[in-house]
Amino acid sequence: MILNIGIALLALWVLGFIVFHVAGFLIHVLLVVAVIMILVRIIRGR
Repeated sequence: MILNIGIALLALWVLGFIVFHVAGFLIHVLLVVAVIMILVRIIRGR
């Protein structure tokens, strides 16, 4: 019983680490794209 709970918690921990790691990467990419678009808009004067 305890072994099953341990395996389930380990699997959820690994899954959560992977999902949040990818989500963190995507959030940083979106932030960089947003900053670039703001700079382009400022440089063009619109």
